[in-house]
Amino acid sequence: MPTSPTSPGLPGPTLHLAQYEPADALLSASPLALLIGMLLDQQFPMERAFLGPYLLAERLGGSLHADRIAGYDPESFAALAAGPPAVHRFPGAMAGRIQALCRLVVELYGGDAEALWRGAADGAELARRLVELPGFGAQKAKIFAALLGKQFGVRPPGWREAAAPYTEDGSFRSVADVTDAESLQRVRDHKAAAKRAAKGS
Repeated sequence: MPTSPTSPGLPGPTLHLAQYEPADALLSASPLALLIGMLLDQQFPMERAFLGPYLLAERLGGSLHADRIAGYDPESFAALAAGPPAVHRFPGAMAGRIQALCRLVVELYGGDAEALWRGAADGAELARRLVELPGFGAQKAKIFAALLGKQFGVRPPGWREAAAPYTEDGSFRSVADVTDAESLQRVRDHKAAAKRAAKGS
């Protein structure tokens, strides 16, 4: 197994989204890994979704680069995503989305994933840029913006309003609020309660 794959990127604390130290170190250091992890966080356990970028990095020789992923043969990349272990319960479909995301990062941001939020003038622009990404709907964009703001201090003017209600202090609504195993469980409990309430309405 190669050493923990990292790349220059976000300054700040180590995340605890994958609940596996090497994978969380990559998420903390690589903006592209963080974007890919957020993309995979759909119909899949959160920790396994955010482990996905680390698994891909291992299979790509130890690092993630948007231009390389964008230009990878689609069938070969789908095979990388399929593992084992697979990076998602639908690895083929997600492989296509990951490549589409990387193509957009290359085309609009010169392959620099961090430029997506570094250059956003305000929260509304950040949200708009995130919604443009493949697999990022309005809610996922808000959650990711809240994650950037809460855990990395990426707070352009109006970021709280643009990412509400996930920016609420002291909440346990989403991955933006996960800082350890205990907060992960509290987020899980919140989501389970929300599902029960929705079924009962």
